[in-house]
Amino acid sequence: MKFQWLLYSVVASVCVVSLPSAGEARPLVIGHRGAAGYRPDHTLEGYALAAALGADYIEPDLVSTKDGVLIARHEPMLGGTTDVADHPEFASYKSTKVVDGDTITDWFASDFTLAEIKTLRARQPLANRDQSFNDLYEIPTFAEVVALAQTLGVGVYPETKHPTFHDGLGLSLEEKLVQVLTDAGWNNAAAPVYIQSFEVSNLQELNGLTDVKLVQLIDANDVNSDGTLDLTAPYGRPYDFAVASDPRTFADLLTPAGLDFINDYADGIGPWKPYLLQTKIYDPDNDTIPNDLNGDLVIDIRDREIVGDTGVIANAHAAGLVVHAFTFRDDRSL
Repeated sequence: MKFQWLLYSVVASVCVVSLPSAGEARPLVIGHRGAAGYRPDHTLEGYALAAALGADYIEPDLVSTKDGVLIARHEPMLGGTTDVADHPEFASYKSTKVVDGDTITDWFASDFTLAEIKTLRARQPLANRDQSFNDLYEIPTFAEVVALAQTLGVGVYPETKHPTFHDGLGLSLEEKLVQVLTDAGWNNAAAPVYIQSFEVSNLQELNGLTDVKLVQLIDANDVNSDGTLDLTAPYGRPYDFAVASDPRTFADLLTPAGLDFINDYADGIGPWKPYLLQTKIYDPDNDTIPNDLNGDLVIDIRDREIVGDTGVIANAHAAGLVVHAFTFRDDRSL
């Protein structure tokens, strides 16, 4: 039998909670980006704290350096999560690139060697979270994260970030990822490893390279007032679909036909949480204007009322897929 997976992240400890079916002793907890409410994202110290807080898996996002080493960063851009702007020796490295159709000016990991990356220090990207650990911790490689996980007795749940972007730079992620797992003895179906991606073709490629478990992530831009998902680019479909002129959206991948398609190459889906629940605006005075349900003086997705189940979980289980959802936090970050 399959799990239903719900990702739950708190300011103190960002994690995934698995609601077990028969045969599972207890829920699994996955430290998403480490313990991101306590320490800067994607640091060995944050991952270690996540494990200390009870995580069974730690979740690094993977991008590539110029010399082809996978490092743990949420995005290829370094400006928001490191002290790179304070390094005058790297001022000329700032550049403009197109990432999934968006033109972005920043410092990109792909322009730095690993030795240069190791001179940077991590920073907390969200201003409302603890900034006192900024500039203390190195940027880890994926190999270092795996070694830490093995030392701590936890698994790894890596995400390949923007594989089409990296392919365009000649810095393919898939082979390097599998090689790290092979070197660590974790390139097998029994290994405590899940690989996740918002793109499809790289998961299909990984399905031919490894027997570890694969998860297709499902995104959207927002929730429309009528409860449907806003599929505005670049969050409306896998970017490799956009490049290939494949018209299917993320929502299409959650239909029975789409789930059967995913089951050909992956073991599970990871949908953004609004895909799982039907909602409507909170409108107690029936004037068609949304009201502030949670009293935070901001009208957004948190003020919607849950009115039912979309059936995505049941349909995914029927297709033989496990389900997890992202992201639940107790601060203002969705």
